[in-house]
Amino acid sequence: MRPHVELIDERDLIWHVAEFELATGSAEQRNLSYDEEDGSASLKVRFTSDWSRPAGVHDADTEWFVLSGRVTIGDTELGPEGFWTAPKGVWTPPISVAERTEILLFREHGGWHFERADAGRDFVREDQKLVVLDAAAMPWIDVKDGSPMRFDLGGTPVPGLYIKLLHRDQKTGFYTRLIKAKPGWREEPLAHHPCSEEAYCLAGGFDYNYGKMWPGTYFWRPALIRHGDFTADAEQGCTWIVRSDADLVDWYTDNPKVVMSGQPTNWGPEFPNTLAPKLVEPVRSRSIGPWADPTYQ
Repeated sequence: MRPHVELIDERDLIWHVAEFELATGSAEQRNLSYDEEDGSASLKVRFTSDWSRPAGVHDADTEWFVLSGRVTIGDTELGPEGFWTAPKGVWTPPISVAERTEILLFREHGGWHFERADAGRDFVREDQKLVVLDAAAMPWIDVKDGSPMRFDLGGTPVPGLYIKLLHRDQKTGFYTRLIKAKPGWREEPLAHHPCSEEAYCLAGGFDYNYGKMWPGTYFWRPALIRHGDFTADAEQGCTWIVRSDADLVDWYTDNPKVVMSGQPTNWGPEFPNTLAPKLVEPVRSRSIGPWADPTYQ
């Protein structure tokens, strides 16, 4: 099981040698979240030289999302917002990557092992296949035109969101999609889901109960964690890549209250060198200062 990560700025994470087998070239990774039980992981990867790997199969369901640079998979060249996914055991063609390319890499239900192969495995389901997309060329779908995200308690779509569906497993509902909130979009109730959810902020930003997101911030939360009272940036809105291990259902909590009361004993106005406690303080490193990041303002 992955630990709950909420929130983390990728700049607070160190670079490790990237977990690739049978590759030529060099790369490094930041571990956004990591399951030490089965090897599942969400990683920011940058390639420090031209890089290549032969065709083969992964031991994990694997996805790449290109942030910058160029990735060639088989005969297809992908630039920023390029995406490919190969379920475990699905044959993946040769890959080459240009130096200084950066990607998000997602692994599910397995570690980094990769085996050279000329064909897929027998246990792959018939509906599972390699998917390669240029997401930058895909149209945004307005929430009112059938997005599965964000319905109010009466079942009416909440305006203000667009999606691009990148991949969905027909059996489990596991999905990956891009979501864009319009400037100033807001949703007030807290929500929780019967499934995990993770997101990496690509552009813009927003405020919610765990803090503020800006490009490069990330969360992975298990099922049933309440979160919300979202407000997107008034000028840029917000764009994320979002993943969940099942079809996402919103269970809302309106008018939530958390009450702390009591009498201070050795802190407060009478003790000038003390600070009042905070009810919620996101856990993160201090390498770039407090959550009120001046670069975001």
